[in-house]
Amino acid sequence: MTTHDQPSFAVHILDAELEAEPLDPAQIVSGTPEVTGKVLWESADGKQLRGIWQITPGVVTDTEANELFVVVSGRATVAVEGGETLEIGPGDACVLREGDRTTWTVHETLRKAYHISL
Repeated sequence: MTTHDQPSFAVHILDAELEAEPLDPAQIVSGTPEVTGKVLWESADGKQLRGIWQITPGVVTDTEANELFVVVSGRATVAVEGGETLEIGPGDACVLREGDRTTWTVHETLRKAYHISL
């Protein structure tokens, strides 16, 4: 369901079926993490996205978009290059800035609901 004109809706995040998302092997530092996700809503111009994302244990690097997310399950340590190291788990809200270079150490499969501005 990726549309900008759908009616209001609710999704049970823990039970939502997610689809495999390729992870660039160059991003994997250690382990065999797998990423799944689902875009629930996208603005007409494609610059706003809302969805669910999940990653299994391992260590990966990323360059972030402007994102607000809430962790629903799992735990991770997110080291922001030149900034804070964030310990995140269920119930935590996190804001990442566009361009932040991060290293995610995922301790337990992490599932989050997100809003991204591109």
